[in-house]
This record gives sequence, C-alpha cells and structure tokens, in this order.
Amino acid sequence: MSLKVDLLIIDPQVDFCKPNGALYVEGADDDMKRVAGMIKRLGKKINDIHVTLDSHHFVDIAHPVFWKDENGKNPDPFTIINRDDVETARWVTILPSLQKRALDYVRQLEANGRYPLCIWPPHCLIGSSGHAVHPELFEELVAWERDKLMTIDYVTKGSNPYTEHYSAVKADVPDPSDVGTQMNIDLVRPLKEVDMIGVMGEAGSHCLANTARDIADEFGDDSYVKKIVLIENGTSPVTGFENLYEDFKKDMVARGMQISNTQDFLA
Repeated sequence: MSLKVDLLIIDPQVDFCKPNGALYVEGADDDMKRVAGMIKRLGKKINDIHVTLDSHHFVDIAHPVFWKDENGKNPDPFTIINRDDVETARWVTILPSLQKRALDYVRQLEANGRYPLCIWPPHCLIGSSGHAVHPELFEELVAWERDKLMTIDYVTKGSNPYTEHYSAVKADVPDPSDVGTQMNIDLVRPLKEVDMIGVMGEAGSHCLANTARDIADEFGDDSYVKKIVLIENGTSPVTGFENLYEDFKKDMVARGMQISNTQDFLA
C-alpha cells in the first residue's frame, strides 16, 4: 500500500517570493522554483496539496497606517510595538476608538509569548498582484489539478485587521467574534489522517514556523509529529530573523519532525 502524502505550502505569494514583492524573503524565488520542480516530479504520488494565502487589508494592526506617534508620523516598517509603547502612548492608534482594543491586543501578545507586534510593509493585499501565487509554482499546481482531477485546498488567513495571523491554524490572538481567526480544524483534521506531510513555503521564521508548530500541538501526540517533513530548500527566513527559523528547526526536530529537500523527498 502506497504512502498517503500531502503537501502543505505556506504563503507562496508574489509579495514574499519575487524580488519586486512588497515583503520579499531573500531566497524565496528559488525556493518556489524548486518546489514547482518537486511537484512536477512527484505528480500523482501526492495525495493532496494545501496552499495557504496571506490575505490582508491595507488598514491592518500590523501595517504603518494603523499607528501614529505624538507628531502624527506612522511607524516605519519593522518597528516593534510592545505593551509599554502603547501604555505610555508612544504609539497610538490613528482612530482613538481603537486604542483600548489595540492595548488589549499587545497585552495578550506579550502574555502568549509568540511574537511582539511587528509593523510590516503593506503586503499580500487582497486583490493585488502581490497576493497571487508565485507564477512558476502556480503553473505546476494547475498541472497537478489537471492530471489528478482534483482541486488545490487554498486556505486564506489574515483578513481580520485587528490580529496578526502568521499561522494558518489560528491567529496570534484569536478574535472571539471571528471564526476565521480561530482553530482551523478543516486544515488540521485531514493532515492528521495522512502518512506524511511535506511542509515548505515562506517564511521559515514566521508563517511556516507557527503553522507547523500549531499543527504539531493540535495533533496532541508527538508520535504524529514524525509525519511532518520540512522541505528545507523550499523555505527561507525573513532577513534578520534567522534565529527564529533555527530555533524552530531545533525545537521541532526534537519533537520528531524530519528534514528533507526537494530532490530527495519521496525519491
């Protein structure tokens, strides 16, 4: 009986994966070309393919337009805004009505210990060219759909403007009023049923790391984690956050995650 193998491709979008993208991850263009070649090589050996899509509005708690300082200036991209910054009004929301909600948010971020609030360049805006899948990869995804007569499982995340949503499994701070920010059982359940999950995409330091960790946590038993295989040459970290990627690999390998590459996976 053949292995039942799914691929999970995290945010393989133009804004992350092309040098002219709004938030280009160095190395991502070549990552996606290698992933496209792997899909072409494996073809019908792949049981299913899940592709997550970062999907933001321009007005977003992690975009500059949401915040201002005492002079009315928006924060620069990559500014870190922590609880103390908001409590002391070093940074305030553009709309005063959102100040309490934003303060509650950064307090919850500090409590859960995932990431502080980082301000990013506006990216993967819904409807923009940057939201689209890397073109060479998209070509192979369509070819796989045609050959298997199946549809790609596209999973969108990030459209709630009041919480960051690195992980495709759940937002950093789930919004009780928005089911789209809460646990995505429809993604986790089928992954638990397969024999192997090849994980790749952008960025290794953020969205891929959080998604893989959350999937492992939802599996509940680390005996399942050995099914997760990181395709190491199919992902790259955000420049300056390489340590987060290395910590992710170290932690997850200790739990049982395997590491392979696009040439050797299922070869």
